[in-house]
Amino acid sequence: MAAAPVWSVDPRTGKQREQVAVEATAQEVDATVRAAHAARASLADRAVRAAFLRTAAEQLEAARDGLVETADAETALGPVRLTGELARTCFQLRAFADIVDEGAFLDVIINHPDDTATPPIPDLRRYKVPLGVVAVYSASNFPFAFSVAGGDTASALGAGCPVVVKAHPDHPALSELVAKVLRRAAAAHGIPEGVVGLVHGFEAGIELVRHPLVSAAGFTGSVKGGRALFDAAAARPVPIPFHGELGSLNPVVVTEAAAAERAEAIGAGLAGSMTLGVGQFCVKPGLVLAPASAAGDRFLKSLTDAVSDTDAGVLLDHRMRDNFIAGVAERAGLPDVESPVTPGSGGEHTVSAGFLTVAADKLTEGGAYDLLLEECFGPVTVVVRYDDDAQVRTVLSRLPGNLTATVHLSAEEAAGEGRGAEILAELTPLAGRVLVNGWPTGVAVAPAQHHGGPYPATTSTSTSVGGTAIERWMRPVVYQGAPEALLPPELRDDNPLGLPRRYNGRLER
Repeated sequence: MAAAPVWSVDPRTGKQREQVAVEATAQEVDATVRAAHAARASLADRAVRAAFLRTAAEQLEAARDGLVETADAETALGPVRLTGELARTCFQLRAFADIVDEGAFLDVIINHPDDTATPPIPDLRRYKVPLGVVAVYSASNFPFAFSVAGGDTASALGAGCPVVVKAHPDHPALSELVAKVLRRAAAAHGIPEGVVGLVHGFEAGIELVRHPLVSAAGFTGSVKGGRALFDAAAARPVPIPFHGELGSLNPVVVTEAAAAERAEAIGAGLAGSMTLGVGQFCVKPGLVLAPASAAGDRFLKSLTDAVSDTDAGVLLDHRMRDNFIAGVAERAGLPDVESPVTPGSGGEHTVSAGFLTVAADKLTEGGAYDLLLEECFGPVTVVVRYDDDAQVRTVLSRLPGNLTATVHLSAEEAAGEGRGAEILAELTPLAGRVLVNGWPTGVAVAPAQHHGGPYPATTSTSTSVGGTAIERWMRPVVYQGAPEALLPPELRDDNPLGLPRRYNGRLER
């Protein structure tokens, strides 16, 4: 594997800014993974790693201005968006520190012997332990929150797992800066800097998922790239868990009653959601089922007006721009697909937002129109005009798995009248998060959050956002008949660590 230079590129001009690093060789990947593996014991103390996560948040905030400036130069996402994303990242780090302090994620369960049970129950003590080194693959569209210090890294460190991050080529300079901040935070608590490794390069990413000391992987990106890594993880002599977020259409259903009640508001809301961040969110609504009626026409006019007022924007890199323009052209070229506001090139380096429309009967069977059921990354959505509920059901039945699914209901439908509950039931098998009268863009970092869904949205049933994301990097272990003196402190009867646990069937907090 030949080492090649890694450049920081300005997406506004397509020009190289500076050489940041070189692509990691196989030997360098091996050394980085081994350094992370050697740092495992330093994360054994929950208090130390919680303090590490909080210090990382503090130091990222202290370096905010320089980090945001570098991120904007490499992504063109803008200082306001990036400042907010950095704040979210620091919140995530602190949230996982709180989870580590609380200790419930260890899932401690103790059963004392019971000879009267059938069959008899021996002394059993169960909790969860960290898997080992976690490979993290950064996302292009969230240079802070899903990158070097993002949710995968924060949750893995919280679980007690060192990480090796494969930097995204769209923000290599930022990746280096953030990694340095995390390593300084680690050193402040006596943790070896190798606890957070960083490698660059496509081949390095393949070497990473194949490395025998890597125990799990987290990925956010394309279906093609994620599936290749997923297959590599499964093909190893010892397969490992691969938690990948790959792609999502995020369907929206607008009922006839909802359109009649507030067509203009729904149209404006959709325009804001589909163009947010130049359409570069994994939860962008990419397919909208709207009635082919007068109310539906009002919805389309509102959407047309709002999207027409949206300025052209810069995508994260020119490869994405080229793919967006080609993808829109291919979809718009299908017979009977109309383009009320034409998406595509907005200039030499920008793209313009728009949307396409098609009759629902074109999507009720397989064929060329299935292209409209695939994600197109960027500021475009497809509005499917339906005549009746049967067409809605048929189109929904043909959709792949998604991160989100949304329904807009009227006030009466939301109160239980009409088909609201039925539509909710139809959407539930399609997605990990089902919304009513809202928009999917914006994923709150909260204990109850779930950011995942049926394949190809994700390759597992886990979430990459929210407190339960920590569960991805742990496995349960049960000790049977072990003497008290030999047990880890988490499993001792006197509970010296004060952990929440289930003790002989009773929940103790």
